[in-house]
Amino acid sequence: MRAETAAIVHTEGESNTSAARSDWSAGIGDAGTRELLARDSAAFLHQSLSSPCLTAIAKAEGIWIEDTMGRRYMDFHGNSVHHIGYGHPRLKEAIKAQLDELCFAPRRFTCEPAVELAETLAQMAPGDLGKVLFTTGGSDAIEVALRLARAATGRFKTLSFWDAFHGAGFGASSVGGEATFRSGIAGPLLPGAEHVAPWGTRNCAYGHDNLEDSARACARMISYVLAREGDVAAVVAEPMRATPYPPAPGFWKSVREACDRHGTLLIFDEIPTGLGKTGRFFAHEHDDVQPDMVVLGKALGGGILPIAAVIARRDLDVAGGYAIGHYTHEKNPVTTRAALTTINIIREEGLAERAAELGAYAMERLRNFGASCPAVGDVRGRGLLFGVELVADRDAWTPDNTLAERVYYRCLEAGLSFKISQGNVLTLSPPMVIARADLERALGIVEQAILAG
Repeated sequence: MRAETAAIVHTEGESNTSAARSDWSAGIGDAGTRELLARDSAAFLHQSLSSPCLTAIAKAEGIWIEDTMGRRYMDFHGNSVHHIGYGHPRLKEAIKAQLDELCFAPRRFTCEPAVELAETLAQMAPGDLGKVLFTTGGSDAIEVALRLARAATGRFKTLSFWDAFHGAGFGASSVGGEATFRSGIAGPLLPGAEHVAPWGTRNCAYGHDNLEDSARACARMISYVLAREGDVAAVVAEPMRATPYPPAPGFWKSVREACDRHGTLLIFDEIPTGLGKTGRFFAHEHDDVQPDMVVLGKALGGGILPIAAVIARRDLDVAGGYAIGHYTHEKNPVTTRAALTTINIIREEGLAERAAELGAYAMERLRNFGASCPAVGDVRGRGLLFGVELVADRDAWTPDNTLAERVYYRCLEAGLSFKISQGNVLTLSPPMVIARADLERALGIVEQAILAG
């Protein structure tokens, strides 16, 4: 007898197949927008979470996106590319100038912007992280890190977390733990991709109801698996889970020690959380631990161009006889100029410090609100990446996915866009350039949408 396949639970974003999405789509009365959405549906392969589209975007500037009906939304999602806002004037000027000076460099040649970007990242990265390779996206950068880990250790196994997202490629999906990207049609993935449950607060997989005990149990499990397997090449993880979930103090130090005991590399995926978003330029700096590789992406291109980077320890430069990247745009002068300019903007405008300050204000306000609102189970995050977990029952900690979806569409109607994680966590990631008044307005929208029940 054939076992029935369970329905895939999509935890990476809000549902695109719910009745609420259908109601939203039915409410689009503008003929031009409906026509463009129909053309999109006819032209693109459909996929979970993004088909059908919410609406059609005509303009993106600063913290705002504007649709073809003239409706404006503060964008607190932005696919994590909009750290410096959309269309930053300095960035557009730099890209235009670079296009006139040098628009492309074939891979087997070098150019000034690419070398300068690699040198800048090496100078900024802590410890001996000093060798760099660029790709056009985070998924590919994860693949590069995996290849390098194999070359450096002579091993092929990895250890990562269930529920984590590391990209959509086969290698990135293998180390990721999202059912959306690794189940059903994904078929056989990379062998040796081991997983453990992540830390949590309430209802965690280790049977604890507080972060500290859960994190200790998680660290012990990682140590156990590394010892049990004996030949794991790398632990691949986000230093702060992008759901978002900061680790308990000392967690990553324990994992680092376990990796060192067993000859395992530690690879941090900072694709959505790096570049100042958490209040530090590198997200792992909060935890005073040194990884062997860091992967950056998304916002590295300033919300305009696609570029990602792997920064590795200098002594891991051991794969010179192989092609571990070999990407056509590996040293593209325009994308590397965009990244250099983005980094300069973040540093010169003090955006990481701004993220720390505004994020502390936002989380204090939301925690005060949540203390008197039974629907709010938890408020957590770092810097300008924070989440509000909605529950139907605080004692049982029952996730309230239905309320989260209602809140989401109410906020869209009020001019605020964000993402739902794990079905019931309102995940808010405002650009680091946001004005305090706009942040306050957005938080008010969220609070009123929750109170409406």
